[in-house]
Amino acid sequence: MTDRSEPLGLTVHSLPQPGEALERQRITGRLKMLLVVAVCAAPVIASYFTYYVLRPGGAATAYSALIQPALPLPAVTARLPDGSGQALRSFVGQWLLVVVDGGACGPACEKRLFMQRQLREMTGREADRIDKLWLVVDDAPIAPTLQQALAATPAMHILRLPRAAVAAWLKPAPGQALEDHLYIVDPMGDWMMRAPADADPARLKRDIDRLLKGSAGWDRPGFQSLLKDEPSAAPPAPASR
Repeated sequence: MTDRSEPLGLTVHSLPQPGEALERQRITGRLKMLLVVAVCAAPVIASYFTYYVLRPGGAATAYSALIQPALPLPAVTARLPDGSGQALRSFVGQWLLVVVDGGACGPACEKRLFMQRQLREMTGREADRIDKLWLVVDDAPIAPTLQQALAATPAMHILRLPRAAVAAWLKPAPGQALEDHLYIVDPMGDWMMRAPADADPARLKRDIDRLLKGSAGWDRPGFQSLLKDEPSAAPPAPASR
C-alpha cells in the first residue's frame, strides 16, 4: 500500500533565457545567409575554376588578364544618348564586353567597337548571353553615322559616364590608357578580365569561349535586369536578337 504521507517530488527544469534564444536565432540566421551567398557564388567560382584550373596549362596560357579580386559594377547612373538615366548595375545578368572612349571615337576606338561586335557574333548560339557596352567618358558628340550603325547591331548599349567614375572601377595595364583595352564583366556584375591592348581577336575569342563554356547553365540569355532597388532607372528594352 502506498504511503500517502510522503511529499510529492517535483523535478524543476530550467527554462532557456530570452538572450540565449535570441542568440541562437541570430546564429541560425547568419548560417542561412552564408548558405544562400555560397549557393549564389558557386557558379561563378566554378566557371573561373574550369577556366583557370581544369584546362591544360592553367592560368599561364590565358591570353587576357584575370582581375583578382573582381570589381563590381559601381552603383552609378549613366546617361543614354537621349539624355535619360540608366543605372549601370541594371546590366547585371549578362556577360558584358566593354569599350571605353570619348564621343569623337577615332580609328582605334572604331576598331575596338568593330572587334566587340565581331567577338559577340563569332560566339554563334552563345551570342544572346553577351551584351556590348560603350562607355563614353566625355561630352563630345558621337557622329550620327556611327551612332546609327551601332544602334542597328544587336545588344549594343551606349552610356555616358564621367571619366573619373569609370577610372575608379576599370584599370588599364601599367603603361596603357583606359581606352586601350576591352574589358569583360561577368553576369554577377563583376569586372573580372581585361584584354591586352591591340588584342588579337582570335585569341581573345578563345578566352570568351572558355568563360561561356565554364559558366553554361548559370547565366540566362537575353538582357537581364535583376536589381529591383533601382526604381529611378528603368532598364532599356532588349535589342532585337
